Amino acid sequence: MNKSLIVFLLVIFAQAVPSLAIDSAFAFQGQGCGQECSTCHTLSKDEAKKLIKADAFKADVADVRMSPVKGLWEIEVAKDGQKFLIYLDFGKKYLVEGKFTLLAQLGKPPELKKINFSQIPLADAVIMGDSKAKTKVIVFDDTDCPYCKKLHEEIKKILKERKDIAFYIKLYPLDIHPDAYEKSKSIICNKKSVKLLDDAFAGKKLPKSDCATKEVDENIKLGKSLGIGGTPTIIFPDGRLLPGYMEGPALLKMLETP
Repeated sequence: MNKSLIVFLLVIFAQAVPSLAIDSAFAFQGQGCGQECSTCHTLSKDEAKKLIKADAFKADVADVRMSPVKGLWEIEVAKDGQKFLIYLDFGKKYLVEGKFTLLAQLGKPPELKKINFSQIPLADAVIMGDSKAKTKVIVFDDTDCPYCKKLHEEIKKILKERKDIAFYIKLYPLDIHPDAYEKSKSIICNKKSVKLLDDAFAGKKLPKSDCATKEVDENIKLGKSLGIGGTPTIIFPDGRLLPGYMEGPALLKMLETP
């Protein structure tokens, strides 16, 4: 091919490229992940369950959603009455365990979920402390939960020093503790006995429940509606919901620091 023909073809190609690039750009407009990643990436609960081999761990996938960080799925895993989060990249190759923290949140107490404290009925609660105490704290408890037992001892220590605080124990037996349901009924049927609650945490045998109370079932229904997946769960007067055990001094500090 002679040189003049090659030069002619290069000029024609150079003029065509910008037009081709513009046409291509318009052809692909509106189909990217710049705005909504779910238009490109999908992950069903069934697929997530297979990818993380949930069956092998006797776990289930409760929910799948976009994580706070782009490029990752947030998978809510349920196991033994507890829920926890793991993360999976959009390429579905890497599992990320842990949590994300906003840099602006460093050095600050964790942000807790808030609920309407006044909407939680207290008439069915076991009251530890003076019912006339100004400050009320709600605790969702399972009689066979070891961490509830630890918190129970911390509560008793607090009440020795603080007469202005009362703890309202909502009995919330988990499925993983099959005996806790009858123990909870026994405590409620026996005038919501603090003594029987002590006995339960001490591992003593409780008297068989002899009343047709629905209060335990109502507590379970309420707890699930609030998203309470484990025990203990502490609810502060301002509605902050804290899942898990904490020592007495730390609990008091959170109580006094809104």
